[in-house]
Amino acid sequence: MAIACISAMGQTAVGSAKPLPLDQQIAALVADPAVARAHWGVMVTTLDGKPIYALNEGQLFQPASNAKLFTTVMAMALLGEDERFETQAVASGEIDKQGVLHGDLKLVGGGDASFGTQDLPYLPPAQRPKATPPAAQTIPDIEELADKVYATGLRRIEGNVLGDDWRMIWEPYPPGWDLDDLVYGYGAPVSALSVHDNEIDVTTSPVVMVNVGGHSVFPHAPVPTSPDLPYYSIDNEVLHSWQDQPRDCDKYTAYQRDLGSKNLVVFGEQASQTPCTQAVAIADPAEYAAMAFKAALERRGVVVTGTAQAKHLIWRDTNPTTRVDDFVHMIMPYLLKGSYQRAFQRGGECMAQSASGGPNETQQTVLATHESHPLSEDVTYTLKVSQNLHAEVLLRDVGVAYSCMGSQGAGLTALREYLPHVGIDPGDFTLVDGSGMSGHDLVTPRAVAKLLSFAAHDPKTGAPQPWFAAWKASLPVGGVDGTLADRFTAAPLKGHVFAKTGTMGEANALSGYLDCASGQTVIFSILVGNHLPGDSEDRDAMDKIVAAIAAAE
Repeated sequence: MAIACISAMGQTAVGSAKPLPLDQQIAALVADPAVARAHWGVMVTTLDGKPIYALNEGQLFQPASNAKLFTTVMAMALLGEDERFETQAVASGEIDKQGVLHGDLKLVGGGDASFGTQDLPYLPPAQRPKATPPAAQTIPDIEELADKVYATGLRRIEGNVLGDDWRMIWEPYPPGWDLDDLVYGYGAPVSALSVHDNEIDVTTSPVVMVNVGGHSVFPHAPVPTSPDLPYYSIDNEVLHSWQDQPRDCDKYTAYQRDLGSKNLVVFGEQASQTPCTQAVAIADPAEYAAMAFKAALERRGVVVTGTAQAKHLIWRDTNPTTRVDDFVHMIMPYLLKGSYQRAFQRGGECMAQSASGGPNETQQTVLATHESHPLSEDVTYTLKVSQNLHAEVLLRDVGVAYSCMGSQGAGLTALREYLPHVGIDPGDFTLVDGSGMSGHDLVTPRAVAKLLSFAAHDPKTGAPQPWFAAWKASLPVGGVDGTLADRFTAAPLKGHVFAKTGTMGEANALSGYLDCASGQTVIFSILVGNHLPGDSEDRDAMDKIVAAIAAAE
């Protein structure tokens, strides 16, 4: 198997079938003119962290979605793989004998990123239904809560329906996220009350311009969305492609929305018989959830006199020199002693405070509760498909558990304290979000390898961490599922690469575990920066490096 893998790459010594040493093979691959201009970093170790090969292992690279490795390890270790989150329907006010609520009905987010998501538990492509399901018109989790509320006897709300995301500060976008990404589902804003991955599917077909008073205008045409909720005003300015030829939606159709605006413009070219569907971010998830909840209640006959609104927790600090993450100083003594569990005893209190909706609230009555899937299932979905929103919510969930402060700063402070506990040098990482979408994120290959080793090999006991099996199973598998379904599709690598991908701008990453021809499982991290825009040669070279590592003796 080793010889076959190497000979396919042409990396053998002249006049001999013996493969070149691993360092020479990798040196030749990264020196190829197609990829030589890029910045390469590689680290290969045994499961217990002993170095096997290193190239620029101490230099900093953008990790892209490899940052999710750090976020999910921390969440699994500190929250626990069985942790669940609740979304509650809470009556704020008195409910009389006629079923009239004299006050508002709140949909209170508990930090469940999977609320309204129908993709959990994750299924690999081979196990998914062959037929394409019809577009969802409603959100099942919302419908479930509406049924439960109706069953309590509530028939009229003399107030508003509120989407309450007070569990986390309303900080929708981490620093360094590209403005162009925020209109799309992968750049959706972060909220404690997330719903349907904070995105909707928008389907457009080309329209024919008409002449009105000597001016060419686009006629109004309905644009279907899924779920079917009138949230955006959508201007469809998509033209027929030249000679009605099919067009790649990602290349020939663009979406534009100003921040804070609910007017979405779609433009580009499409063939008449090939409509395009794109996941578009919801501008305010809490507001959207309130709208969906209000509509679901009204379909059941509940009368709502008010409107659907968002209820955000806005951080207003009168001292401009104070950072949000300074709030976390209260748990630093626990961190310094290495006692994470004591800090986490505050978690139950945080949820109770969130349900109360803040100070000076009227009578609060929980009418219905939706419980999330176990955290391990959410981590699987997050890593398999590289779901940015779920990683960001998980980061903040850890922040809440540490300090009752659901903020970017609290989550990042916990991460900065936790990674040195893992054994990672503080100078080997700078992470400002949980997903890797930020251009400010930096890590070294040896930091990634150290994280992977810590998960697989507890430094104190030598055994894998108790959550390792579930976490490793959440990684994409080469040739099988997730973002590696179309890579490593042939023997001997198919089914033997367990790794997280990462792609952002001119950065690429691949890190994980690899079953080798020798029977040994090793850790590898390959980070690439500054490759030419639009090139895929660096990804091909990365895969060849993985093949070389697997075949090495």
